[in-house]
Amino acid sequence: AGCQPARGQALPMKRVAAYTSSTALLLLAPLALACDYPSRVEIPNGNSASKAEMIEGQRNVKEYVAKMEAYLKCLLEEEKNARIEMEDLSAEDEQLREDMLNKKYNAAVDEMEKVAARFNDEVGAYRTKEQ
Repeated sequence: AGCQPARGQALPMKRVAAYTSSTALLLLAPLALACDYPSRVEIPNGNSASKAEMIEGQRNVKEYVAKMEAYLKCLLEEEKNARIEMEDLSAEDEQLREDMLNKKYNAAVDEMEKVAARFNDEVGAYRTKEQ
């Protein structure tokens, strides 16, 4: 009896264990279905690229955008499926998952917009050079 912790001390350890296991679920669940984040596309330099290189660049950017859109769709589907499998998700854990999803989604959209804007800048430089 002298080696066992007092009754009040066992409860915090149970909470720590429960928190640790729920956090592990939050972090490990996405790894099971991980969506593939597309590699960044190379954008031609509008000041030195040929017309063929600019057309190829446009094709690559369109392909990249399509892959990013598929990635975004995958993120949403992955989260939907993960939540189906997690029956008793606390409100706090649900909010953490929602925040994580929003950060990933918004970062991907921002990246996609930056690539498109950069390509448009290079198209402008190419057109200026060609005049």
